Amino acid sequence: MTYVVTDNCIACKYTDCVEVCPVDCFYEGENMLVIHPDECIDCGVCEPECPADAIRPDTEPDMDKWVEFNRKYSESWPVIITKKDPLPEAEEMDGKPDKMELFSETAGEGG
Repeated sequence: MTYVVTDNCIACKYTDCVEVCPVDCFYEGENMLVIHPDECIDCGVCEPECPADAIRPDTEPDMDKWVEFNRKYSESWPVIITKKDPLPEAEEMDGKPDKMELFSETAGEGG
């Protein structure tokens, strides 16, 4: 099992989860984070840290697509191990539906 980041993270990009991850398996895109599913040790400490409720276990229904999504982008984006400020519009965007149209494939800065 692994944990994955879902579209709830898009345009929010809270990084509270990054600091608690014991294996540094988060990767940063321009407007969201992902988890490398092969590096995640299924400890679950990141899930409750996410203010946007964007981190889910892959055992929930319809998570297969998110496992592959997280795998794809974690292999091209830089690792992030330090907490950063969320995106400026994070509070406004938290919980909005249909956020995939806002998704950017551009890598973040990492760090």
